[in-house]
Amino acid sequence: MGFFDFVKSAGRAIGIGKEDTPPSGDELKADLEIHKLGTEDVKVEVKGDTAVITGNVADQSILEKTIVAVGNTLGIARGESKVEVPNPKEPVFHTVVKGDTLWAISAKYLGNGAKYKIIFEANRPMLTHPDKIYPGQVLRIPQDD
Repeated sequence: MGFFDFVKSAGRAIGIGKEDTPPSGDELKADLEIHKLGTEDVKVEVKGDTAVITGNVADQSILEKTIVAVGNTLGIARGESKVEVPNPKEPVFHTVVKGDTLWAISAKYLGNGAKYKIIFEANRPMLTHPDKIYPGQVLRIPQDD
């Protein structure tokens, strides 16, 4: 499917150890399972600061949420997806910059700021509140979910 860039110094810290050390593939996989995204057939391997995701998922939205969940982890700078998905499409992501709001992001990608709840829901359970986004975070922009 491709490579995806993330901000290595942004994201949630998981696992044990130093914050500048990427988590292991097992730690990332365990974190994915907490989100209950439907990633039972997905494996995660970490090579340096790159997370390589392989396996199968049921649909495009699960693939994109998996990429976002893994990539928005402190210490991960790049994601590589080798996941099989029926009818794959090129995903659309947005990297949050200082001053961004879901309203502004929605206006840019969906043509209407009032549709911000679509982006919020597309990024749940990783997002817990529409106002809690941060610079460097990568958000999934849904395309025909």
